[in-house]
Order: sequence, then structure tokens, then C-alpha cells
Amino acid sequence: MTANRRRGEISAELDGGQYKLCLTLGALAELEASYAADDLSALVERFSVGRLSATDMIRIVGAGLRGAGHQVSDQEVGAMRTEGGAAGFAKVVAELLTVTFGSAGHQETTKDP
Repeated sequence: MTANRRRGEISAELDGGQYKLCLTLGALAELEASYAADDLSALVERFSVGRLSATDMIRIVGAGLRGAGHQVSDQEVGAMRTEGGAAGFAKVVAELLTVTFGSAGHQETTKDP
């Protein structure tokens, strides 16, 4: 599965399968509603501090999966596993925020190959 980073897509291995994730406008609107954020700037500000809870990671990964067309609930995302455990999910979230918002979306901890 090839993700198009120019379109804001990433790919990630979750539960042993390859998934595409994308924070579409609909997915971003879902996150705005989840966080009662007034606009995208408020989301960027929240995510840019580099401190995300497990609930934050579930919401972001879930929105990214749904944005890419996968029918999955946040509860199902919470039960998923990935290589590296919580740190692996943090890496997926960091990559997704970076392709969506650029380096302002979080404090970058990984580099693209």
C-alpha cells in the first residue's frame, strides 16, 4: 500500500496489516469536535506541545484511519497493536501530524528516509 505524502497520507502497520491514514477535512472536523476546538489553529496548538495522551493518540489514529476510508471505531483503535507499543503509536501520530500540518504540527522526533 503506497501512501502519497503530498496528499497527506501515511501508511502504518497496525495489528499486522498495512493501513493508509489521512487527516482529511472531515477527519480534522471530527478532531475539532472531539477537542471542542474552535478552528485548526487550536488543534495545531494543542498538538504542537508534544505531550499527547493515549486517548489523544487513539483519536488521531482513528480519525486518520476513517479519513482514509477505513470503517473503524476509536474503541477498535484502542485495541490495536503496533510494533513498539505506545512508542510505535506515537511515531504513527507524529508522522501523520507532520504530513498534515508540517513541522508546526508537533515537535519532530523522526526524520524521513
